[in-house]
Amino acid sequence: MQQQGAQRAGNVLIVQLALAPILTLAALPFGLPVALSVLIGASVCLVANSIFAFQVFRRYRAQDPQLLVVRFYGAELIKLSLALGLFFIAFVTIEGLSWPALLLAYFAVQLLSAVFAPDWDARQGDEKNT
Repeated sequence: MQQQGAQRAGNVLIVQLALAPILTLAALPFGLPVALSVLIGASVCLVANSIFAFQVFRRYRAQDPQLLVVRFYGAELIKLSLALGLFFIAFVTIEGLSWPALLLAYFAVQLLSAVFAPDWDARQGDEKNT
């Protein structure tokens, strides 16, 4: 069970890693500041979710499900704090960032990876069975 969850989390992170440059290139026609904002938003999502996945799936024991719940909520707090901190640092240090582009990229990477990763995982399973 843990391996399946870790594998699915890994698939989501791979999709997020692929989406970051794709969305950044798609934003280039809107200008360099917008493209940079998209890259930062997508990267914040990827980094925060990577830390979350590492925290949740490291050394899990099925005998203690309460520990998993505590670990899950702790990882979510770390993820949210990290994302907010990275957004803050980006806006303090980089001039001309676009709030809408940054936040749209963050949510797009979060949502699109959840949509595409399970489908990708199912197709991998179909290829193994044939």
